[in-house]
Amino acid sequence: MSEPLDLNQLAQKIKQWGLELGFQQVGITDTDLSASEPKLQAWLDKQYHGEMDWMARHGMLRARPHELLPGTLRVISVRMNYLPANAAFASTLKNPKLGYVSRYALGRDYHKLLRNRLKKLGEMIQQHCVSLNFRPFVDSAPILERPLAEKAGLGWTGKHSLILNREAGSFFFLGELLVDIPLPVDQPVEEGCGKCVACMTICPTGAIVEPYTVDARRCISYLTIELEGAIPEELRPLMGNRIYGCDDCQLICPWNRYSQLTTEDDFSPRKPLHAPELIELFAWSEEKFLKVTEGSAIRRIGHLRWLRNIAVALGNAPLG
Repeated sequence: MSEPLDLNQLAQKIKQWGLELGFQQVGITDTDLSASEPKLQAWLDKQYHGEMDWMARHGMLRARPHELLPGTLRVISVRMNYLPANAAFASTLKNPKLGYVSRYALGRDYHKLLRNRLKKLGEMIQQHCVSLNFRPFVDSAPILERPLAEKAGLGWTGKHSLILNREAGSFFFLGELLVDIPLPVDQPVEEGCGKCVACMTICPTGAIVEPYTVDARRCISYLTIELEGAIPEELRPLMGNRIYGCDDCQLICPWNRYSQLTTEDDFSPRKPLHAPELIELFAWSEEKFLKVTEGSAIRRIGHLRWLRNIAVALGNAPLG
């Protein structure tokens, strides 16, 4: 007769396995996100999601992980640092002839890497709990990953709406593993923003309309990645040389003095994307764009949107 499963011991093993798989932190929480539903609905009602129609289409499903995998009792939330060494933040942003690519997109697309690691974690748990059902998520399904990470003790929600961690800042990816076993849950951490509004003040387009609320329609990340049509003329001069995403609200955050460099080779910058000349990027054929961005998150915006973003940046660059 097998010994009964000790869930406390299993939870500790899960956290250790997560670290061995390359995650910097692992937390566990329940599936109750009912407290997030009113804010999500208000955000959608104000049309802050812009053209991301799938957000409205999925509605409150995002706050109900147990509906994504029936029987789910716990969410294992993980984070993985992505900040590459020698990322040249300031020098690239200050040179209008260069194109700024958000630091998370300089290397390989994180979705596949994190999903594979989460799948391995699920399989490791399954060896100790054969009846386990699990499902990994990496920013690829309707799930409120930040509130889950907050509940799991990975950090607190900053006023820029990203998760902040006292030992690691905010330059990390999040992932989730839904499981159907009643593991002990972790406790949230105390928030640490206080009266600081640096992220709100620095935002080039004023997208952080109030603490913890981002109007995606003004956010440079949305404008350069999610928006399919023309970028509104009044916002173009505010975008500077940012051609894919924006890191300003993270770069100014005092907590990112403690940000940790990635340990993953896949997140190392690709040379053609690291502080590139705008005029050179604009000359890329679609064939070259597809070749350079193979396996990169950038590829999904397509060549035309890539050229659109570069054209805006070139328009913001001084003549001569």
